[in-house]
Amino acid sequence: MTAPKDGCVSSFSFLLFCISFVPARGSTSLLQELSPQDYFSSLQAGRASLAYFSHHGSPGTQPFLEQIKNSAEALQDYGISVVKVNCPEDDVSRYCGKENTLRKAYLFRGTMLIREFPTDALFDVNSIVANVLFALLFNEVKYIETLAELQSTENALKGRSNMVFAYVPATGTAEHRAVMEAAFVYGTTHQFVLTTEAALLGDIGSDEPDVSSARLVFYHCQRAPDLAQPCKRTAMGQALTLLNIHRHLKLMGAPLVTEVAEDPEKVSTVHLQLGLPLVFILSQKETYEADRRTAESVAWRLLGKAGVALLSRDLVDLNVLLRSNVALKTPEEGVPVRYLVLEDTDEVVTLVEEKSKVEEIQEDEEEQEENEDDRENNNQDIQDDQVVEAISRDKKRELPLEQILALTEETFHSALQESTRTVVLFYASWEVVSQAVLRSYVEVADHLKGTQGVLFARLNCWDWPDVCTRENVTQFPAVKVYERGERSVVYDGMWGTRELASFIVLSRVPCPLKLASIEEAEGYLRGEFPSELSSYRHTSLLGVFSTATREAREAFEEAGSILSGHVTMGVYLEDDVLALSHKYSVSPPALLLARSRGQSVEAIALSKQSPQDVVQMIKHELLDVFPELTVQNLPSYLQLRKPFVVLFSAGDISPMESEEMLKLAKGRAQQAFVAAWVNVRKTPVGLSILKTYFNTVPLLPVLLWVNLHVGGQVFKFPPEQTITQTNVLAWLEKLKAGLETPSSTLSDEDWKPPLPAYDFLQMMEMAELPLHTSHQHRGDPAGQHPPESPRQDTAVQGEPSQDTKAEKVGASGRDLRGTAPRLAAREKQGKRHSEL
Repeated sequence: MTAPKDGCVSSFSFLLFCISFVPARGSTSLLQELSPQDYFSSLQAGRASLAYFSHHGSPGTQPFLEQIKNSAEALQDYGISVVKVNCPEDDVSRYCGKENTLRKAYLFRGTMLIREFPTDALFDVNSIVANVLFALLFNEVKYIETLAELQSTENALKGRSNMVFAYVPATGTAEHRAVMEAAFVYGTTHQFVLTTEAALLGDIGSDEPDVSSARLVFYHCQRAPDLAQPCKRTAMGQALTLLNIHRHLKLMGAPLVTEVAEDPEKVSTVHLQLGLPLVFILSQKETYEADRRTAESVAWRLLGKAGVALLSRDLVDLNVLLRSNVALKTPEEGVPVRYLVLEDTDEVVTLVEEKSKVEEIQEDEEEQEENEDDRENNNQDIQDDQVVEAISRDKKRELPLEQILALTEETFHSALQESTRTVVLFYASWEVVSQAVLRSYVEVADHLKGTQGVLFARLNCWDWPDVCTRENVTQFPAVKVYERGERSVVYDGMWGTRELASFIVLSRVPCPLKLASIEEAEGYLRGEFPSELSSYRHTSLLGVFSTATREAREAFEEAGSILSGHVTMGVYLEDDVLALSHKYSVSPPALLLARSRGQSVEAIALSKQSPQDVVQMIKHELLDVFPELTVQNLPSYLQLRKPFVVLFSAGDISPMESEEMLKLAKGRAQQAFVAAWVNVRKTPVGLSILKTYFNTVPLLPVLLWVNLHVGGQVFKFPPEQTITQTNVLAWLEKLKAGLETPSSTLSDEDWKPPLPAYDFLQMMEMAELPLHTSHQHRGDPAGQHPPESPRQDTAVQGEPSQDTKAEKVGASGRDLRGTAPRLAAREKQGKRHSEL
């Protein structure tokens, strides 16, 4: 091959770009016309060229010249130039002689002649590209005619390399061209073998071969364990096009079985990205080896049709039935992972090959669940909300609530005094979001088990509304952290386990933390946090104050109490504060911000005097310069109400792109926009965003300018340009001058919840239902009626179960098994979370 491998990949990427309906180049012809002397003097060592020598006015040459002209653009992508050499009338040299003109074209590499082509073999663009590449790739593509040659090649590759075997009915066809173009890219990775002999089709498993159809088979010779056995083979089921071959080879290069240790909803593999399903084999520690062998067996049978992953229950807490042994994730957006119970590997293969089998299996499982518990009515409509569906699917799983104290109106205040810090979850046991958060809360309690001075508790506001009213809890769920039953901090973050655990740990540390010496202050800026924060690294923020800045210090301390649990803040106000201020060239009052454990400290003058102003200032300063946007942090950046320059990537961005985008974000124009990036593998909603912008997902990475706040216009950075600070700034200047056309314009639809949040306690009062009091709560059935919904005419009535009664007297661990499933089965009270 004349071009290096990197050049091949670049050419292939460009070819895919062209296939994806990118506007073609201008009408300028790429066919060069030179004299013989000029042509031979222009030849460069190692560069290929296709030349046709023609006399002026030669009859019958026009059709061939038209085809060779049309092929010039395609061949240029592979570094091959196409030249028409105009021979003088009296030239009788080897190439311009009358006996050769009109009948042959010549392929040169430098000044060396590689191949002579009869012009009747170059009848269209496909034949020209296919034959030229075939001649140049003689080291990468081996042509064979007999079964013995095929077997000899296969044996020579075992344990070393894989083989791509292609049959085409004839050379010069579109299929032949597709194979050659693929070989141009993958020829140094796999051994390509080509044949036009239909007799060889019998050896690749075609009982009645259709000799008119091209075939491609991948031979897995690199992992052949037994050199005496033939290589495993995977036939490509699609037509032989360049895109299909590329897709097939990508699938063949993917791991046979992927081991995952995260929620299947978050898993993304090459199979899902290429539109194929992903099958999870659910495993556990005791059966790992057998499950691994099962997964590999299934993977070989589904190779090219679906991906296979091995998911360990020991590493991931799945809220699914314990008997489920297989999960199926489809590439369609918004379709939840389906957990199934299958008998053998044949059913797994059938599951992929016959999509209707999924619904049949799920119907059988639903019937089994109905027979297991006659007390519950499971004939519910399919839920339209993922939270409700997950809770309904997992309603039989008992939560380990033993380490979480169940509070009542009588025990609430006394419990708060028993521990230095008490974390309380306020919830409604029949409400699905509360049930979902309770699961996260249990995980947090287990993760922080043994943490000194922290008590985990819960209070069911449906049973004890008076307590929730006094604590100003009107919407569920809610988490508050109490310090000795007095000062409390409300959690307002995401409901994930890690976020909630971080908040609880941070709330244990005084905010701001008073530092007694310059050495302590310097250590704090270097990231020497208290021992309880060793696992939760945060940006160090230090307030520096003198005795004359009392008002600013008080505002800072009040801001710390507001931000407690969310940030780590320190304060230094000793007599030698000016020495610390002088070191960082700032005068009190000021903030010192250390993002990387003291490697660089940023000094910021503190001019704000209001606590709320200081809170907003701190939140703004803690934002990353070039952030990775996620579902969790996007609202913080949207609040800036600035346009976004955002890079969408199918994984981690390259160091060069990261460096250039970071320079852009830190540049003088940084105040005008937010520079950020999105990893669509970690944040799959990014794919949905791109589909909204372009109706389809463009080739990644892609850089966009999006102004969500004014006009909603989306501009796409020219893909042919390299992402550098200079290029992006020049592009932004064109946008500012109105010289660029937006790729799309978003609608001005206001994004709001469909309905306001329910105030459940107010609804109880409107319904005039009896509420628990300290004298009435034991065994009172009226207290178990759920609130009257605005969309229902009557409230749901029901007797309390024994489990619910147990909770009221301090028992733990069984409230959801009594209340939630029973109420969910009546009038579908908890059906539509979108209305909550």
